[in-house]
This record gives sequence, structure tokens and C-alpha cells, in this order.
Amino acid sequence: MQIHLISVGNRMPGWVQQGYDEYAKRLPRECALMLKEIVPGKRGKNSDVARIVKEEGDRMIAAIPQYAHVVSLDIPGKAWTTLELSQSLKRWQDSGQNVALLMGGPEGLAESVKTLAKESWSLSPLTFPHPLVRIIVAEQLYRAWSVLNNHPYHRE
Repeated sequence: MQIHLISVGNRMPGWVQQGYDEYAKRLPRECALMLKEIVPGKRGKNSDVARIVKEEGDRMIAAIPQYAHVVSLDIPGKAWTTLELSQSLKRWQDSGQNVALLMGGPEGLAESVKTLAKESWSLSPLTFPHPLVRIIVAEQLYRAWSVLNNHPYHRE
């Protein structure tokens, strides 16, 4: 199984890439985490934000691997505990499908993306900077994997 983190945003600071890479490389091949960056629309004072979000959503949908299980990252989604995330990871692995985790831009996800999602995961009711979310998702997936594999990284 591959997990595709499809995220609006590119040209992240080095510390973001380093943090993301640190956790992504810890995951084994059978649970590989791959980042697909979606170029954000240009925003300005008089931008049509609704059109920009829709176009970002279209690009995200085009980046989803065929037959992937789609999960949106969205504040109104379900907040999982570490153990619940590990159970979701196990369920995803058992399905044999790839997984696409979709993370929107500053204004969130397009409605077309939300409609396509089979599940919605909320990291927190707090709003995090988008670069930081990449690192949090990678770390939490590694932590969930460590729970499933009795790895000492996660201690209760």
C-alpha cells in the first residue's frame, strides 16, 4: 500500500521538507508515504477565491491514483486518537488499496474534493500552518504504524 499525501502548496522551507522526510523515510515500503504537491492558484486582492479553490480541487482530483481510498484532511472531519488512526491504517492496509490523503490550501478543500472523500480526518479543531500539517501527518502515520508493529517509538 502507498499513502499519497496530496497537498496544495509548493516551495516549502527546508525545515518543512526535512521534518516530513524524517518521518516518511521511517515508514516501511509496504506503507510508503509519498508527497504530491499541487501548485496553488495565484491569490491577490481581487482574486476569485471560489474559482481558485475549485481549480486547486480539480488538480488534486487529477493527482489521485486510480482506485485509491480517498480521505480528506478537514477540521470538521473525525478526530482520531492515535489508536483509532492505527486501526484506520490497518484497515487501509488490509483493503489492498492505495490511500490518498487530501490537504487543501489556505481556504480549505474544494467541494468536489470533499464529496469524493470516503472519510474525513480532523487533526485538531485548531488551525495549523499548512507546512506544519505535512510534518504532523507524516509523524502521526509513523506513530500509527509503530503501534501496529509494537515498535518502541509509541509508548502509552
